[in-house]
Amino acid sequence: MNRISKFFDDTLLDLGRQFKWSYLPPLMVYVAAGISGLTGIVGTFFVKDYLNLSAAFLAGLGFWAGIPWALKMPLGHLVDLIWNKKNYMVYFGAFLISISLLIMYGLIIHTEELALIFSVEKWFVISVILAPVGYVIQDVVADAMTVEAVPLTDEKGKDYTKDQIKLMHTTMQTLGRFAIIGGTVLVALANVILFRDVDNLEQAEKINLYGSIYIYALIIPLVSVLGVILGSYLKKKRINDLRIQGLEYKDEHSTQKTEINWWILGGSLIFVIFTLSVGSLNLPFAQEIVFIGSVIIILFLMFKLIKELPKHLRLTIVGTAVIIFIFRAMPGPGPGLTWFEIDVLEFNEQFFSILSLLASILTLVGIVMLRPFMAKNSIAKLIVVLSIAGAILFLPSVGMYYGFHNWTASLTGGVVDAKFIAIINTALESPLGQVSMIPLLAWIAKNAPTHLKATFFAVFASFTNLALSASALGTKYLNQ
Repeated sequence: MNRISKFFDDTLLDLGRQFKWSYLPPLMVYVAAGISGLTGIVGTFFVKDYLNLSAAFLAGLGFWAGIPWALKMPLGHLVDLIWNKKNYMVYFGAFLISISLLIMYGLIIHTEELALIFSVEKWFVISVILAPVGYVIQDVVADAMTVEAVPLTDEKGKDYTKDQIKLMHTTMQTLGRFAIIGGTVLVALANVILFRDVDNLEQAEKINLYGSIYIYALIIPLVSVLGVILGSYLKKKRINDLRIQGLEYKDEHSTQKTEINWWILGGSLIFVIFTLSVGSLNLPFAQEIVFIGSVIIILFLMFKLIKELPKHLRLTIVGTAVIIFIFRAMPGPGPGLTWFEIDVLEFNEQFFSILSLLASILTLVGIVMLRPFMAKNSIAKLIVVLSIAGAILFLPSVGMYYGFHNWTASLTGGVVDAKFIAIINTALESPLGQVSMIPLLAWIAKNAPTHLKATFFAVFASFTNLALSASALGTKYLNQ
């Protein structure tokens, strides 16, 4: 009983004790990113039923919409260069997101009026490109805000120990992932409520519903802007509180001025030009060429960046990034498994939406449960545990191909059937991918040079995100 109460205290109650109001501003920007999917279902159905755009056109557009995320590295460096003015980047990002949402509202409700200015396709392309540019700008600033959110001293000006700061950074990054996924849970619930009677609506009513969802979505940029305003207020309040006691405010970034790193800017520019040119030329093996070229460019930038670190820390961060890269690059079963679940196991849209919501909620639970383990153990140990868990949890999916669900159903009177196994599997599998990134982000927040925090976040996040491209390529080959 004592062990259960200690576990409960370490995971849930301790998280409450660790929470600081300074964590809230970056969490608000992360929540805004999480709820950005609010218009996803509307966009899919409206584009399919009313805009008459081809699947090939949309697939090509998907590629271009992903390009702004390639700008994460130079934008991260820009945040370091204008650290004290970085709030304006969030305002600009919010402005772009708002314009994107209002264009889509106009396309749905005032289609004919907008078509007089530009073609519907042109408006749609502008909207689809603007939104991710806004989100990537806000994302790099939110990463930087997580560094500021962790105080170096307590309310009385006493310095925190290294272990205390490590725990606070782990908590901050855990809550960051929690906020993003929490946003997706809110979206899933909102969609269930908003679309509950959609089949009974007339076409005009349906179009009005679609339009109103884009207006509701304007809360996304509003939340991020409020987060930044709150952050400025809390920082000023803390400085004043310390000044009253005759103490000085200590900030991670105030000690050293950031010089322009032309390697980062030049390398990032080459990366963007390379990705754009290869992606738009329709070359054979374009994905493979982009992936290999991207890895070479980003490894070069990482090599230049780690020279800013003390020698004893260089191998740590490279080893950490490589371990996480390999873990995230493992290929998955791809659409083949989903099709098997639809065709053979007869899962429908509603059941998949339940699985999706369940996965998000349980990822939140998993992240909270694993936080003490992450704070107290090395990244290598965490990845080994996650890898073994992932392999074991994939076995039921393999088993169902061989009729495992028929055997369990016959033993349990139909209770443990394919859907039951899928729910349990989703419940256990969900947190693994998200958890792997938290220790790297916490390490960078704590150990990266004070004048290059945002640059480190951007470059190493780009490297570990390339692992997802490697995973997608591996999955494609497996399915072929």
